[in-house]
Amino acid sequence: MSDSPPKPRPAAFLDRDGVLNHRIMDGYVTSPAELELLPHVAEAAQRLRDAGYALVVVTNQRGIARGLMSASDVQAVNDKLAAHFEAAGAPLAGVYVCPHDRDEGCPCRKPAPGMLLQAARDLDLDLRASLLIGDSESDLGAAEAAGVPRRFLIESDADLRQALEAFQIS
Repeated sequence: MSDSPPKPRPAAFLDRDGVLNHRIMDGYVTSPAELELLPHVAEAAQRLRDAGYALVVVTNQRGIARGLMSASDVQAVNDKLAAHFEAAGAPLAGVYVCPHDRDEGCPCRKPAPGMLLQAARDLDLDLRASLLIGDSESDLGAAEAAGVPRRFLIESDADLRQALEAFQIS
């Protein structure tokens, strides 16, 4: 038996709005009642978990900085999201939120890599073996800046199953 530290594990970094749940047009998901998961999210989460990925949500929530919702509002939404993942048998390893507006220049707001780098430190993740699924170029930019090589952009006609097929995750 070896006393060596555990090997870092890969992560599936997932954007929230537009990837895991329906985006509210011209608005923000500000309460748990407004959270509506997209089809196949539970199935995709199980497949990612079964493939050995830690599931990590990374989400920009500038509505906090704009005064449209509070950090506790976002936490309540994320708690409901985490409960859905838990019920599907694929618990989230972490949820990371950037509450800053675009012009604040913070290191955590995507396309900056701060949330991914923090998650890697907190959760002992191997960024080079990880993947990111997002719905904007800023999501992909954050992954690239953090050294996450596998990136998928969900478009209006795509869903998580298509992303997993692209990554050959069955």
